[in-house]
Amino acid sequence: MTILQAGLNSEKKPVSKLRIPQHDLLGVDVLDAGDVATILDLAEYYVVQNRRRSLTGALLKGMVIVNLFLENSTRTRLSFDMAAKRLGADVINMTADGSSLLKGESLTDTLKTINAMRPDLVIIRARAEGSAEEAARLIDAPVINAGDGTREHPTQALLDALTLRRHFGHLEGLHVAIVGDILHSRVAHSNLHLFKKMGVTHSCVGPRELLPLGVDGTQDITEGLKGADAVMVLRIQKERLTEKLSFTEEEYFKAYGLTAERLALAKPSAVVLHPGPMNRGVEIDAALADDSARSLITTQVEMGVAVRMACLDLLTRGLRGAC
Repeated sequence: MTILQAGLNSEKKPVSKLRIPQHDLLGVDVLDAGDVATILDLAEYYVVQNRRRSLTGALLKGMVIVNLFLENSTRTRLSFDMAAKRLGADVINMTADGSSLLKGESLTDTLKTINAMRPDLVIIRARAEGSAEEAARLIDAPVINAGDGTREHPTQALLDALTLRRHFGHLEGLHVAIVGDILHSRVAHSNLHLFKKMGVTHSCVGPRELLPLGVDGTQDITEGLKGADAVMVLRIQKERLTEKLSFTEEEYFKAYGLTAERLALAKPSAVVLHPGPMNRGVEIDAALADDSARSLITTQVEMGVAVRMACLDLLTRGLRGAC
């Protein structure tokens, strides 16, 4: 029996000794391989409990979590909200549109105001790089980075890892091809950190203007997909572009859009991931995105709830006096 199978058949919650510097989760870089495995093992437990609807919902009872989302989001915001509520916490959802930020208040003063209300944990997503670090500096409670500019999105990398580990039974030795706008993708940046820690090799594929300096990448999708166990497709982040791209969406799809025919360049058993939101017909063919035999995209969404439950559990243990 594999560790994964044992976890799926067990009702016992994994014992964790995870320690995160400064009790926050701001990036994958603060975690070592053992920390990642601890989070994924605990998330496995929550996957099973969620599917069986057997949670007591009392673990975080009495705690108040602030979901501070200063950028639009569907998957990340809803899954953090659901994760907190499934653990019994009360959640306050706050957006830029509904705050005094629109009246000219600085993020610093907003964070100081939130801290003065003594929340038990704060989740922050913001366009400006460094926002999560500023939140951790100004807020006494644990802080989780839910997306910080183009720098980090640690829980997305963790849920991607959980998705791959559950599908293949392991992470070490896998090869993942990342295709698309890697330059502006915090998802890619966090995943590249995590891959290195967990023994996953990678290839980065995209047009020259969307490949960051210092990243070993290729513009040749045929070369980039060769030998891949999984292909992670990324959208072009138009909201972060500072200059007009040299190609149209139609030209991009023709050169880099993932189709069933292109996926055949990878291993025969290769699967597809996408952090969302998807632009069908731009970076991925709709039929492939919906192919239940090859696409793990909706599985990623499910794993997101479990991973975020695990992170909320672990980061509040000090407050709860738990081990």
